[in-house]
Amino acid sequence: MSEAYYRKTPQQALEAQQSASTGLTDQEVASRRQQFGPNKLSEGKKKSTLQVFAEQFKDLLVIILIIAAVISALSENVESTIVIFAVLILNAILGTVQYLKAEKSLESLKAMSSPTAKVLRGGARVEIPSADVVPGDIVLLEAGDMVVADGRILENFSLKVNESSLTGESEGVDKTEEAIDADQVALGDQKNMVFSGSLVTYGRATVLVTGTGMNTELGKIAALMNQTQQRKTPLQQSLDDFSAKLAIVIMAICALVFALSIFRTGMGVLDSLMFAVALAVAAIPEALSSIVTIVLAMGTQKMAKQNAIIKDLKAVESLGSVSVICSDKTGTLTQNKMTPQKVYADGSLLEGDDLELVNDVQRLLLKAALLASDATNNEETGTSIGDPTEVALVMLGEKFGVNEESYRAQHPRLGELAFDSDRKLMSTLHDIDGVPTVFTKGAIDVLLDRSKWLLTREGKVEMTPQRKEEIARVNMELSMEGLRVLAFAYTELEAVRPLTLEDEKDFTFIGLISMIDPPRPEAVQAVADAKRGGIRTIMITGDHKVTASAIARQLGIFQDGDQAVSGLELDQMSDADLDVRLDKISVYARVSPEHKIRIVNAWQRKGKIVSMTGDGVNDAPALKKADIGVAMGITGTEVSKDAASMILADDNFATIVKAVVNGRSVYANIKNAIQFLLSGNTAGIFCVLYASLMGLPVPFQPVHLLFINLLTDSLPAIAIGMEPARKGLLDQKPRDPKTPILDRTLLGRIGGQGLLIAIVTMIAFYLGWQGGDAVLASTMAFSTLTLARLFHGFNCRGAESIFRLKLSTNPASIAAFFAGVVLLALVLFVPGLKDLFLVSPVFTLANLGEMVGLALLPTVVIQIVKLIAGFGKAKD
Repeated sequence: MSEAYYRKTPQQALEAQQSASTGLTDQEVASRRQQFGPNKLSEGKKKSTLQVFAEQFKDLLVIILIIAAVISALSENVESTIVIFAVLILNAILGTVQYLKAEKSLESLKAMSSPTAKVLRGGARVEIPSADVVPGDIVLLEAGDMVVADGRILENFSLKVNESSLTGESEGVDKTEEAIDADQVALGDQKNMVFSGSLVTYGRATVLVTGTGMNTELGKIAALMNQTQQRKTPLQQSLDDFSAKLAIVIMAICALVFALSIFRTGMGVLDSLMFAVALAVAAIPEALSSIVTIVLAMGTQKMAKQNAIIKDLKAVESLGSVSVICSDKTGTLTQNKMTPQKVYADGSLLEGDDLELVNDVQRLLLKAALLASDATNNEETGTSIGDPTEVALVMLGEKFGVNEESYRAQHPRLGELAFDSDRKLMSTLHDIDGVPTVFTKGAIDVLLDRSKWLLTREGKVEMTPQRKEEIARVNMELSMEGLRVLAFAYTELEAVRPLTLEDEKDFTFIGLISMIDPPRPEAVQAVADAKRGGIRTIMITGDHKVTASAIARQLGIFQDGDQAVSGLELDQMSDADLDVRLDKISVYARVSPEHKIRIVNAWQRKGKIVSMTGDGVNDAPALKKADIGVAMGITGTEVSKDAASMILADDNFATIVKAVVNGRSVYANIKNAIQFLLSGNTAGIFCVLYASLMGLPVPFQPVHLLFINLLTDSLPAIAIGMEPARKGLLDQKPRDPKTPILDRTLLGRIGGQGLLIAIVTMIAFYLGWQGGDAVLASTMAFSTLTLARLFHGFNCRGAESIFRLKLSTNPASIAAFFAGVVLLALVLFVPGLKDLFLVSPVFTLANLGEMVGLALLPTVVIQIVKLIAGFGKAKD
């Protein structure tokens, strides 16, 4: 059955509407899945493996190495030429494999955060992955959902959809179920259709799927697009800039060394070229880019295992700088398991279990609670669908044996005004004993202002100021206990007709139902940990200010001297006033989307890096505005997930703090890996420059330096990237994002440690040079530099000494060291490899002992310095 069948035939759509109560059978689903395929968009033409491989040779530093290989060939150093090209090809293969792995990881992350759809299948309402939706499915849309397929609207309840992804118009489009021929009107005017990729911003609807995958309007756009490359992170851009500048410096120094070798030392052209080649190879950190990518990839995988799914790689770097977390309360700081508590009706405040359904007011309150909500709860399976607040109302009915579905079937919904955060109300129309009755639930302050009467067991009485004051007092009492309170009211219409916002007035007030969402136990500790790490936690919620403050105090967010501000109070503040009070405000209550953006803006004006959490449609603008937008993976709407840069798979605030720690750890590991790689390269540069200036033979062959940079150095650098997060990370203040990764302190360490390694390397060179044997001297220098850099890997694991870090905490570092030693031993003692790497045939065990002792010396010195510094800090 074709997509056009569903879209163009109103009569068939009406027939489908009549059968919409059951949905497709399993056989129909299987048949259509086979016919139409999965509901996925083609990602355009992907790069072939060969293209990816070829791109590995575009880097300027790689080009310099290719030039070095050519020069090596001209000097008849065939072995070095072969090894340089072999290593370049190996590096290109590794880069290609890493690219393909990254693509695969990205696809798996996309799958973890892909949209789901609520559909009718075999008479039951089920939630399925968007890829499993097929033409003919009946999809149930609600505010906050992403539309996962094109479809014709069968039933419409004030549906409004944002179609900016298709039309470019940001204003929402009101929808209708009236039949319109899709080929006769423009896309934006097809009011009876919804389109894949658009976002439901208001209301709800029942939709018949007409097109999936590439057969959607979004699919037509996807067919015209080529694959978009992922943007580089700020760290990667910084390293690319560093590499470009380094390449220019290398070429300039190589030219200088070449000139000095010829004119000052009288070397031949080929020997001088070999000096220049050796210097170029020594200076180029061939593994730097791939190491950073690998460390970032390992960091994101670790975060994913801890329920923090990173959508945007730069979020990993930014996490270490977060200094303010603006967190939604419900489900993030609390358990998102609302349970009914006290009830106020007919002038009495009762426990929920003590309701008496013989009381007309209490019975009507329960009826209004069940009818003016959409949630369902399955006691047998323990699963519920819907807003947690509405689930609590359903649970209240179940305490008295009232099944919400059968109850709603007795009083069908004839009209609806869906809830939105601006009105703070939801209204539904029903036939109650032949009278069209509108039940409304929402914020107590809004409903009290719109109520003219109060329902009592004697009937309706006038809502006097005194009665309003009494109800407000009860609400305040409940709120002070940290309870969330919903108010209920009703009004009667003369006849059944479409509801308008004008109908939400002249209410008869019924009563209050309170509920509680208890704080997560782990959130209390997480807030304390964040505070210790210099991170301020701010609660932003739609609850009443008093309720929010009570919960915030339990969590440790609200302290003595702190302030709580409502959205109304925030409106009365100028930006200057807000800036003055900002540091004192810990709780924002009854806020709108505009308020959330304003709060984020205010903190950013102070130079803070802000993380914002949220799960609703109204949170999306603030999530986008924040430096790190964090969406809820379980309760979050697709709109919020789309706007966020990180998704919490467990909706837990504690996971944010873990992610911040991991972000700090990843950045520290990258910095330590860079220190390790560049300090080793600096040692090689010093050695080559010294030999050139002193007229000594070249201390290393290019093949020696490539072996060190790409093989023995890569393993310890990756191991450093696997260093576990240290407890002390939360004792540090957030990192200033403006501070460059190669700051003066790091450059000083790189230079100092590189000089230390260079000194012992040149001592080894002189030991081998005593008899005038240049090959033995080169072998001794190469072996000492290799082993010294392997030992140096332990120094770069962290700022503390290895005795405090302990070898056992990072087994990968030990494995990397021994793997490097084995590789070096193979080069020194295996006959074929000895010839390939130009190892001296007279290299003895005595030379080996000298080399090991010298190679260990820099690490001993560095560890002694760290111990002394550690003792100094301990005394402080």
